Amino acid sequence: MIEFGNFYQRIANSPLSHWLEVLPAQLAAWQRESLHGKFKDWFNAVDRLPEMTPHSLDLLNGVRAQAEPELGPGQKEGIEKMLRALMPWRKGPFDLYGIHINTEWRSDWKWERVLPHISPLEGRTILDVGCGSGYHLWRMIGAGAHFAVGIDPMQLFLCQFEAVRKLLGGDQRAHLLPLGIEQLPELAAFDTVFSMGVLYHRRSPLDHLYQLKNQLVKDGELVLETIVIEGDENQVLVPGDRYAQMRNVYFIPSAKALVKWLEKCGFVDVRIVDSCVTSLEEQRRTDWMISESLAEFLDPNDQSKTVEGYPAPIRAVIVARKP
Repeated sequence: MIEFGNFYQRIANSPLSHWLEVLPAQLAAWQRESLHGKFKDWFNAVDRLPEMTPHSLDLLNGVRAQAEPELGPGQKEGIEKMLRALMPWRKGPFDLYGIHINTEWRSDWKWERVLPHISPLEGRTILDVGCGSGYHLWRMIGAGAHFAVGIDPMQLFLCQFEAVRKLLGGDQRAHLLPLGIEQLPELAAFDTVFSMGVLYHRRSPLDHLYQLKNQLVKDGELVLETIVIEGDENQVLVPGDRYAQMRNVYFIPSAKALVKWLEKCGFVDVRIVDSCVTSLEEQRRTDWMISESLAEFLDPNDQSKTVEGYPAPIRAVIVARKP
């Protein structure tokens, strides 16, 4: 079973210490009640991975670890087998001892779009909401963050994160907890909060924005990345049963409308810093994620539309401050 004792120790004497009033009980309940049917197989794959200490580690330019001397074919094949047992890999990529995990998303491209527009991460305590496999947590550490905490209720992502951590030498500067944002108390302890690819999945998007705000310190920074549509500050798309084959998409505002939402929630210095159409090169099927991807979600005769006839995904990055 995955243990969280190191995380408890890490926050015990920090501004996050009051989280310990509820967190151990929440995670104990998760371990008793919420385990996915495949969790045992996923955990066994993590457990069978060797403990590795990289000879060189690069978290600034990617998530890359190398051994010296290089791994032999048998050891490399064994590690890759365990990592493939954790498919599908959606967020990455990872380059671990000569094994390239070619994920569905080029999350490094998103990071390159985000990083130039946000406050420097050196020395900051960070929360990444809906962090997936934790790829961006490692990039945050590479950018100088003191401590990066990710939350995501998907148990496969937790196992992927712990597998990568094991291959990075057990690095304790980043942690992933199998929780949703609604389970967090009002911690008001993070210098930067990221919410990337989450807002359109929330039934109540303004409640989500308030939840994010409640995790920030005074003058803390929110980095919000989400799907938007073109239009003025009054434009919001409410899809029907599906959007780009996703069932759980509720509200897709224009970027200008999203600025108004953030201001309504009390954020200041709200800025749209990037907007781009999601390309078939950024999100695609690979041999590490073999099910349908963006190419199957767009109209084959008009890639400016989803298969349902809605505008194809545009992703915007908005930065704001809690006063």
